Amino acid sequence: MPHLGLVTLVVRDYDEAIAYYRDALGFELREDTPRGDGSRWVVVAPPGARETALLLARAATAQQAGRVGDQTGGRVGLFLNTDDFDRDYKRMVAAGVVFEEEPRYEPYGAVVVFEDLYGNRWDLIQPA
Repeated sequence: MPHLGLVTLVVRDYDEAIAYYRDALGFELREDTPRGDGSRWVVVAPPGARETALLLARAATAQQAGRVGDQTGGRVGLFLNTDDFDRDYKRMVAAGVVFEEEPRYEPYGAVVVFEDLYGNRWDLIQPA
């Protein structure tokens, strides 16, 4: 059955992006393969993720560089599910992740909006 494998996230720099997603968000570096043209194939994912991961793609043009941090027009575009909201929220706060609000407890679950290193908006969410 088809499934969503990778989502591309345009970044300024491979190494700063790897460090952020690994150290601040707790993701695993799944692959970092140099390509002949000076680019790299860099894949990160939350621990235990089986299907979907992020492909970190360094901006190669001025147009791409202009989209770094605003790939969804200011909307929340990525959703990081957790099985322990309080644990992950506290760990991310300690790691310096920028949160836009206090956690909310909605009928669909616990949620809080945060910005990644570049300003892309995410939800940290534990579904009800």
